[in-house]
Order: sequence, then C-alpha cells, then structure tokens
Amino acid sequence: MKTVWIVDDDEEMGSAVSLMLSLLDCATKHYMNAKLGAQALMAAKTPPDLMILDINMPEVTGLDLLEFIRRNPKWQDLPVIMLSSEAADVTVDRAMQIGADGYVMKPVTLEELEKVMAQAFYRHIKR
Repeated sequence: MKTVWIVDDDEEMGSAVSLMLSLLDCATKHYMNAKLGAQALMAAKTPPDLMILDINMPEVTGLDLLEFIRRNPKWQDLPVIMLSSEAADVTVDRAMQIGADGYVMKPVTLEELEKVMAQAFYRHIKR
C-alpha cells in the first residue's frame, strides 16, 4: 500500500482526493497548508511514497513547498504531483521546471489521478 500526503487548503478537495486515493489502495494524510506539510516531512522517519500539492495556498504556496522538497537531497526521489485550478501555461511550466512529476487540474477524476501517479512513479523508477 502506497502512502500519499495531500497538501491542500481546501478541506473538501482534500477529502475528495483522499477518497479517490483510497479506491487506488493508498493510505493518505491531509495537511491544510504547505507549512504543515513541510513540518510533517521534516519530522517523518519515512517520507510518503508520493505528495500531491495544491499550488494556490495562502502564505506558502505549493510551488514554494515543491522548491523546498527539491532543494533537499533527502527528498530528491520523492514523486510530487501538483494539483491546481490554474491552467496558465506559465504556472504549469514553472512547476515542471522546479521538479514536479505531474500536474492535474481541479476537479480531478479518478482516471486522471491514477494516470499521473503511474507516470510519477515510473519517472522515479527510471532515475
């Protein structure tokens, strides 16, 4: 069973994604902001198998958290998927440049989530 952490300030979206992940046989934890997600990651003995980050959150964005993750060699191989309602090419490009392994638009479907997760895990197997 894979462990997936969801970092999204929208409680309903976090619950919906968590429900979809449970259908994919994943255990989940939901963090309501990027600071809590970062703190949990720093405190964890074992990181999750995957993180899903919302981009637009107050104070610290998902892109900020992604940069924090990618700067730390300890988490270089942690698959990260961005989840956002923002479809601007510049935002998608920025997320991919920082090191996102996938990008899905809200509202996400189970099929989209499963596909982007498989791609993210495959990218890290190849490294």
